[in-house]
Amino acid sequence: MTSSTTEADAAAAGDAPAPQHAAPSRSRVRRIAALVWPAFAVYAVTTAAHLLVLSAMIPAGGPSLQNRLTTWDGGFYLEIAAHGYPHGFSYDPSGKLTGNTLAFFPLYPMLVRAVHGITRLDVPTAGIVTANLALIAALIVVLLLFCRLYGRRTSIIAVVLLAAAQPMSLVFLMSYSESLFLALAAGMLLAAHRRAWLTAGLLALLVGLTRPAAVAAVAALGVAVLLHLVRERRISWRPLAALALGCAGTPLYLLWVALRVGRADAWFQIQGAGWGTQWDNGRAIWDFLVQTLATGDGWVPVSTAVLLIALVCATLVTWQRGSWPPLVVYGTSIVILTLCQSNYYHSKLRLLLPALVFLVPLARAIARTRTRTAVLTLTVAIVFGCWYGAYMITVWSYAI
Repeated sequence: MTSSTTEADAAAAGDAPAPQHAAPSRSRVRRIAALVWPAFAVYAVTTAAHLLVLSAMIPAGGPSLQNRLTTWDGGFYLEIAAHGYPHGFSYDPSGKLTGNTLAFFPLYPMLVRAVHGITRLDVPTAGIVTANLALIAALIVVLLLFCRLYGRRTSIIAVVLLAAAQPMSLVFLMSYSESLFLALAAGMLLAAHRRAWLTAGLLALLVGLTRPAAVAAVAALGVAVLLHLVRERRISWRPLAALALGCAGTPLYLLWVALRVGRADAWFQIQGAGWGTQWDNGRAIWDFLVQTLATGDGWVPVSTAVLLIALVCATLVTWQRGSWPPLVVYGTSIVILTLCQSNYYHSKLRLLLPALVFLVPLARAIARTRTRTAVLTLTVAIVFGCWYGAYMITVWSYAI
């Protein structure tokens, strides 16, 4: 009997040999799962911690958990998802220009609307689900990026710090765009580190449709492209095309707002009228720090001032330790953009959440300790981070 006859008989009997690619495919899935499972574990543990602390701090008879997770700017995003953008400026009864939802970039509310349409969840729940899905993606790509840069132990510690130990990390679970911004920006950095240039460019473009701080991602991509071209000593079209693509996101939205309203600086006018945001070279935050540290008046101002100084110092340490330049440029740009604009001081820690750069020194330091010490340190940090965020959206009466 020939071998071909044997195989034919086996196939007829239902025992055909498994395809050659089946085992490698399963092996690849196992390798991917082994790489990313810590991100899912960190998400599960830290999300449970955040929600338990937040639930405990909501007073009896107070707002619901969903209400707390969709408060402040989250309401503007949900308004866009449910009803779209207005067609022009908004004014108060006295005729004074006020802010409106055109100040908020479109990608996150578009995704909320898509989740709402697919799942039939109500819009607030869809907003929370979208933010949480984006957070899972963010933890995965940050884990993979830091694994390439600093090793697996440091990367796991970094995502723990990112998800729960940062003051205001609770915002990643809320109907805000921070988790989506982080997922796309970290994905762009990972793609650039792997030299997947067109992917990096596309992700940078999407970052530009998520938040105005996308200039930090574009700057980082520019540095990555420059380093690549210098190293290769030749011009190649893919990195340059990626950079051009990445630069397009934010200008496209600003142009769309200008055309919709009929004024070239419409977005800036709306942003300034509603939130008082303008570039002031750090004058407002400097005055805040000087006054707060001189008077020591109020827990939130003092803690904000101390934490901002600590984050700036950690950023400077990262510069000194020779980290990957695009990551350093990305994070430092977010720090500069946050501190050099005149907006609410109590929003600064939230705006700094996606920066990543100041997590590096602490994550590397904890990684060098014994496991017991690392676990204890992270536990204390998680408790503090969860409490701080819950305090700011249950006790603190101003916008975050």
